[in-house]
Amino acid sequence: MTFFDRLQTETQHQRNYLLSAPIIQRCIGQGKFSLQEYIAFLTEAFHHVKHTVPLLMAVGSRLPAEKESYREAIAEYIEEELGHQEWILNDIAACGIDKDTVRHGRPNAATELMVAYAYDTVMRNNPMAFFGMVFVLEGTSINLASQAADIIQQHLGLPNKAFSYLRSHGSLDQEHMVFFAKLMNGLVEQKDMDDIVHAAKMFFTLYGNIFRSIEQTAIAQAA
Repeated sequence: MTFFDRLQTETQHQRNYLLSAPIIQRCIGQGKFSLQEYIAFLTEAFHHVKHTVPLLMAVGSRLPAEKESYREAIAEYIEEELGHQEWILNDIAACGIDKDTVRHGRPNAATELMVAYAYDTVMRNNPMAFFGMVFVLEGTSINLASQAADIIQQHLGLPNKAFSYLRSHGSLDQEHMVFFAKLMNGLVEQKDMDDIVHAAKMFFTLYGNIFRSIEQTAIAQAA
C-alpha cells in the first residue's frame, strides 16, 4: 500500500463525518440550498482561504534542507493559491453582498478553530503535517465543488460570475491531487506520515464542523 492509499483508507471515518453534514446532504442529494447558505459558505471560505498563502509560507520557512523538494512543492502551491480569497469576495459581490463587510468581518467559531489548529500544527508540531489540510481541502473540492456549483446555480439562478471559486477549484484541484499523491508517495520518514494522517483526520472533522455551522449562520441571518 502506498502512503497516499494509507492516507485515504485511514481517514475514511472522518471523511464520512464531513460528507454527512446536513447542508451537504441537502445540496447534493436534494438540490435544496438557500442564498443565505451560499453566502454563509463563501464567507467562511474567505476567512480560511485568506490564510492559505501565509500558512504555506510558514511551512516552507520551517522545512529543513533535506526536505528541499517539499519546499519547492510549497512554492508551487503558493503560486497557484495567490489571490484566491479575492475570487471569493467577487463571488460574494455577485450575490449582492458588500464584500468589504465580509473582508473586515470575523469568521464563525468553527472556522476560527480550524485556522488556529492549522497554525498550531505548523508552528508547534510538524510543518509537514500541513499536507493533511491540503489533502482534506483539495480532496473535498474534487468531490463536491463543480457538482455543488451546478446545483446551487440551477436552484438560485445566480450568474456565472458568482461561482468563480467553486468552479475553478473543482478542476484545478484535480490536477493538484495527482501532484499531491506523488509528493506523499515520496515520503520516507514515518513521523511525517503519521503526523499527516493525524492532521488529515483532524481537518476532516474541523472542516465538517464548519459546514455544520454554516446552516446555523444562515438561519440566524435570515431571521
